[in-house]
Amino acid sequence: MILYEYPFNERIRTYLKLEHLFERLEILLKRNDPIDHHHAIQTIFEVMDVGSRSDMKSDVLKDIDRHKAQLNAYRGNPAISEPLLDEAIARLDHSFHLLSSTPGKTGQGLLDIDWLMSLRGRMSIPGGTCEFDLPAYHHWRHFGPEQRKQDLRQWASTITPLGDAIAQLMRMMRESGAPQKVVTTNGLFKQSLPLGRPFQLMRLQIHPDTGLIPEISGNRMLFTVRMMRQIDGDRLQATNEDAAFELTLCA
Repeated sequence: MILYEYPFNERIRTYLKLEHLFERLEILLKRNDPIDHHHAIQTIFEVMDVGSRSDMKSDVLKDIDRHKAQLNAYRGNPAISEPLLDEAIARLDHSFHLLSSTPGKTGQGLLDIDWLMSLRGRMSIPGGTCEFDLPAYHHWRHFGPEQRKQDLRQWASTITPLGDAIAQLMRMMRESGAPQKVVTTNGLFKQSLPLGRPFQLMRLQIHPDTGLIPEISGNRMLFTVRMMRQIDGDRLQATNEDAAFELTLCA
């Protein structure tokens, strides 16, 4: 199955972007080639760009507090396992502590590394990281893989508290939804969202054998899924085919 996720507000859109970047960084940090480590540094800079918004940290901390309050409301419910509830709250507490104790904005500790910040400025220029422009970076790329990985892990440690917190929040959000099977009519599916429950994320899974690509649009009140098919290898064209897929709405 191919999974598509669509956020219903800008905050969740940002969380998904950061989650994507942290997942990429985790993969790159395990590799040994200098070109992979080049892209790992680039990913760290992208996290800094996306996560440096002044209210980002406060938004995440508020969301953690909100989820903790929701979980604590389940205490005493015989249908809820208290040990599992304690474990989930402990994970949120841990993420809250790590993020709240991180000084400044995301990646603040890297701003004092001059050659790294020079590299950040040059990465936006095509071919801007050549050795004649950045000899110190060229020298670093010739370190052994373990030395480079150690440096990368140290630099990444300035941003991982944000990544860990967002991972916890997105996990809980996804677990809040119940999947349902739906079918498009003439290639279109439309659904209004109930006003009493503020859904934040839609998850759509469709079998790759259909060859269909869902084009999703929506907001907190209504969303639409239009099935598209790729024509001639490049163009997307709306189709009138009926298609089954799995839909999950997450609050």
